[in-house]
Amino acid sequence: MLKRLAALIVAVAFVAPAFAADPGNVVMRKTKAKFEDVKEDVVSAVTKRGLVVDYTGYIGAMLDRTAKDVGATKKVYAQAEAIQFCPATLARKMMEADPHNIAFCPYVIAIYSLAADPGTVYVAYRRPAMTGSPQSRAALKAVDDLLSAILKEAVK
Repeated sequence: MLKRLAALIVAVAFVAPAFAADPGNVVMRKTKAKFEDVKEDVVSAVTKRGLVVDYTGYIGAMLDRTAKDVGATKKVYAQAEAIQFCPATLARKMMEADPHNIAFCPYVIAIYSLAADPGTVYVAYRRPAMTGSPQSRAALKAVDDLLSAILKEAVK
């Protein structure tokens, strides 16, 4: 178990710079508001659209809890959580257009503050790649539009 966790953390360490180098893959907004308020605003922006948050990942707590097991000494986040949801109508259109689009579901929005700057809260999501047929690209654009609207509403 610990070996798999260590391998995952190493894999993320190699993938993360690729996202950082290509700002087109990740949409991010930041604010000086309190973490709890920002998270509440993101969840509210999701639920007021009739959507349900399926899961909350406590990423910062997991990294803190497992740091010793993987030999880590650096604290990355002051707080970090990710919420996931998958609206049935968009998911169905996306997967009917191309069943391989299942890889884009569920949709995840991360809310986090860095250990080095706990006063700034970031909200981010990965953009779905606009691939496949025109129908697939249209469905994936609708997903991106939804995620973008949630970020704009939640982070003013």
